[in-house]
Amino acid sequence: MARSTPVKKALRSLTWLVIIMAALAGLNTAASVLAANTKDDTGKWFAGASWVPELALDLQGGTQLTLAAQNTQGGSVTSQQLNQAVNIIRQRINATGVSESQINTQGTNNIVVSIPGKPDKATIDRIEAAAKLTFRPVLYTEAATSTSVGGANGSSASPTPYTPPASLEATPTAKATNGSDLSQVTPALQDLYTNYNCKAPDDVTTAPDDEPLVTCDQDGAAKYILGPVEVSGSGISNATSGLATDSQGATTGQWAVNLTFKGKASDDFREVTSRLVKLQPPQNQFAIVLDGTVITAPASNAAITNGRAQITGNFTAETSKTLADQLKYGALPINFQVQSNENISATLGTAQLVGGLVAGLIGLILVVIYSIIQYRALAFVTVLSLGVAAVITYLVIAIMSWRVDYRLSLAGVAGLIVAIGITADSFIVYFERIRDELRDGRGLESAVESGWKRALRTILASDSINFLAAVVLYILAVSDVKGFAFTLLLTTLIDVVVVVLFTHPMMQLIARSRFFGEGHRFSGLDPSALGAVYRGRAQFRAPVVDGKRQRSAGEAQRRQTIAERKAQQASGAQHGTTPDGKDD
Repeated sequence: MARSTPVKKALRSLTWLVIIMAALAGLNTAASVLAANTKDDTGKWFAGASWVPELALDLQGGTQLTLAAQNTQGGSVTSQQLNQAVNIIRQRINATGVSESQINTQGTNNIVVSIPGKPDKATIDRIEAAAKLTFRPVLYTEAATSTSVGGANGSSASPTPYTPPASLEATPTAKATNGSDLSQVTPALQDLYTNYNCKAPDDVTTAPDDEPLVTCDQDGAAKYILGPVEVSGSGISNATSGLATDSQGATTGQWAVNLTFKGKASDDFREVTSRLVKLQPPQNQFAIVLDGTVITAPASNAAITNGRAQITGNFTAETSKTLADQLKYGALPINFQVQSNENISATLGTAQLVGGLVAGLIGLILVVIYSIIQYRALAFVTVLSLGVAAVITYLVIAIMSWRVDYRLSLAGVAGLIVAIGITADSFIVYFERIRDELRDGRGLESAVESGWKRALRTILASDSINFLAAVVLYILAVSDVKGFAFTLLLTTLIDVVVVVLFTHPMMQLIARSRFFGEGHRFSGLDPSALGAVYRGRAQFRAPVVDGKRQRSAGEAQRRQTIAERKAQQASGAQHGTTPDGKDD
């Protein structure tokens, strides 16, 4: 088998880089063409595809809705109800795939919703709709990745809302005796469940309260067939979180959510739990559904006869409180009346975007000037590497704009500017490692390979720290800081790809050229200019200390290790010379 040479490895790496860039560019091109010329579901999947990344609210502007909250049961709207309404509206907007939105309260009963761009009517209708919390019995459930019901094979999940064929029977053959009766699962309902896609943001089905519902949980991890609504969320009088207690009143150390039902809801809940406790899993589960999505589906362990229920599970103090708030305020007796619907200008605008881009350009120019001064002709590798990183970053952001509705904010632009320094730092580490190897007396080809092994560890360690910092910042930060953290994380990953698939292969190729391989004085890799005045460890030749070689000799002496200096002194003592090569 022929040995893989550095040149072959370099060409292979560059080929992979070209494939990656061509795939990104091809995907975006095909998506743009399909979005413009296809009107069916395929075109919908590529909707919004463009070569221009979408901008966030601070740079593009958008639509601002002012909603006035009105209590349908009379009285005023409390601050707790208003805050929970903000959370519900935020979840609805996120479910539509719209990012970088802002939802805030205004005064005592207004909510201001700002959305980048121009939202469609469906998004606005979803924002205005009153929240609806219901309790439905579980008929069937399994992991969302599966595509079958009870072992029946089905087709793969559809990326868009699915409608069962008209040939499938949609009416039960017998009247259901209760909400848990499996006769409600008709062939049409089973087919809908089989092809239902939990991962599609707009794939949301609705059903009347007296009919079964196909839906998923909030994380899209589990898929359900649910029976008709048997208890309304408006029947909850209170919901709190706290540590669970046993029958003796002792604390178990496990967090739980406590529910209290009122009036008819208490009687309905008693009847349902008395039935569910006798059934086998998953039919003993009772799904709590908010806006058509399951927020939790606990199993019934006992008949609740006093209207007081307790939900236990793998809760923490925070998650139990979140669920309690969802249950308490999920069925908000609130309607929203649109007070205003207007277009808003960008909070920062084009001038700030241009200013950010100019700052990035200045930083790029300074990096190039530094590279030219420090590395001479080797600077062209830096420039090309930065160019490749910029192209890949632009393609990724453009694709994310139409696929996951990512929007670039000014904070995100700042993250891209910081990436210039991160990428340049990787090049400097690598080039300096190569120079160190040249000072040790290696040839350029050998120095490139040895320097890469040493530099790669440093580059990966540095990028790992940047990556972890970006992840922590993204998780803990809010608002615009997330945009900065995301682009920092993205460009850190791209930096590793560029250094591995472009910078190192380019150095492997140019090392074989005469200009660089022979150490031309303008190449930036001239051994004599770098102070390569010794051959092998502790073996020195007397440097020429006059004229242009003076600095090289001093450079070599400064870079000697303690062991090398002692060895040189010992050698000098034996030959009657001092460490600087002069006779005693």
